[in-house]
Amino acid sequence: MSIMRSSDATVRPVPRRAVRLRLSKWPGYTAALWGFLFAVPSFVWATGSTFGAQSTVSPSLVKLARDGTPWFLTVLVVTGFLKLCGALIGIGLTRPRGPRISFLMVFCGAGAATLLTWHGGLFVVHGVLAEAGAVTVEPDLAALTDWYLYLWGPWFIAGGLAFAGATERYVRQGNDRRKLRLHGTVGALGALALSVASTTTGIG
Repeated sequence: MSIMRSSDATVRPVPRRAVRLRLSKWPGYTAALWGFLFAVPSFVWATGSTFGAQSTVSPSLVKLARDGTPWFLTVLVVTGFLKLCGALIGIGLTRPRGPRISFLMVFCGAGAATLLTWHGGLFVVHGVLAEAGAVTVEPDLAALTDWYLYLWGPWFIAGGLAFAGATERYVRQGNDRRKLRLHGTVGALGALALSVASTTTGIG
């Protein structure tokens, strides 16, 4: 006796284009996840809790959080929402948008990639120089060198690479790549100028 299989039971292969579209969303979702995870400590520390901060963050900042200094708690909340905005940008880069939204997404994505990679690179370079004895570190901050070298530096760089990958993927799928790349370049240069200025002046 033969068993007849209906056509509905036939396993249809997934089109390659559909697979590519699904995979193309992962850089944006990765950037979004990074932004969300990075926002969590800001909100936690804004409550006055110093969980995870005692050994990984500057003692002066830990004291401000523990004492509930109003202006510092405000800064933590604001930065937390900025990181959530970064998560929204990552989600925005997962699929094509309208022209204006696309230009904004690419501008912000390229800016975030540059800003994060720059600061992460500074942390790593400073940590390497400190480990080599090329720069001096204050005694109360010496214990933080490894954290900035092996945790915060790579974490910022990972975020920068995630936004860079999501932005580049978005540009490749865009209709007007020339204008998108122009907005991305402006965003990256603006973020670089801001980073250099903050490093030079010691602000940020």
